[in-house]
Amino acid sequence: MTITASRPTATEKKKTAAPAPRRTFGKWPLTVLLGLVSILTVSPFLVMLVVALSPASSPTVPAQWPSELTFDNLVRTLSASGFLGWTMNSLIYALVSVVIILITASMAGYAFAKKRFPGRDALLWAFLATMMVPFQATLIPTFVLVSDLGGIDTYWGLIVPTLASSQAVFLMRQFIKDLPDELFDAARVDGASEWLVYWRIVVPLTKPILATLGVFVFLWHWNDFLWPLVAAQGDAMRTLTVGLTTLRGEEVPLAVLMASATISVLPCLLVFALLQRYLVNSIAMTGLK
Repeated sequence: MTITASRPTATEKKKTAAPAPRRTFGKWPLTVLLGLVSILTVSPFLVMLVVALSPASSPTVPAQWPSELTFDNLVRTLSASGFLGWTMNSLIYALVSVVIILITASMAGYAFAKKRFPGRDALLWAFLATMMVPFQATLIPTFVLVSDLGGIDTYWGLIVPTLASSQAVFLMRQFIKDLPDELFDAARVDGASEWLVYWRIVVPLTKPILATLGVFVFLWHWNDFLWPLVAAQGDAMRTLTVGLTTLRGEEVPLAVLMASATISVLPCLLVFALLQRYLVNSIAMTGLK
């Protein structure tokens, strides 16, 4: 009695065949490109830092590398009259704006996303249409209105005109819209008021987008120049960006200017480092770019 072995079919050969090794050569060009872009992006900041730590009389980079590094320029900048006041004005301008914009934008985003009222969509699109109007077009009317109300050289005149942010409302609305309606229905069935629903459900679930939006708003106000230049005309109310421009007209060495710019960048890096985890979570959850 003879036993004949059956030949494997083509389908069985495909199943038993070892998987082909994945080629990773295609990733190297992209990695090299991203590395070069990163170096080009960071190099101006490194040059600024080296010049800030160089003696005031030394040649500037990249003409010649300084013979020694010193912190004298940073000390001179911090001890200069007006610098600490400008920094405090920028902090107040940025932090107060961040808090108010996050509160108002989250409330408006919750209303546009989960509440039903007549004219909701029309009001939303009308509000978003303001993004197409450049701030320079409304600068003069805003200045005249604030001036008539006595807001020039005041904190409220500096902060209030920048609080209406349609971008912030749109981002909050898109994030809250994806939250399940069952959470809000269950809270209302349990007798929770709208304020309690907002504080116990909306705020905890929107922490990633709130942190992301807070970073954007802080950077926007910290680096803002045009409106503080117009609204803060006195030296005591100038922000850091406006105050640094006034140093150009004085006999100030380039190393001192770079030291001032270096110090002005540090709060932005600190805020980004503290909220980086929430920023990454927000990008992963919403696809925000």
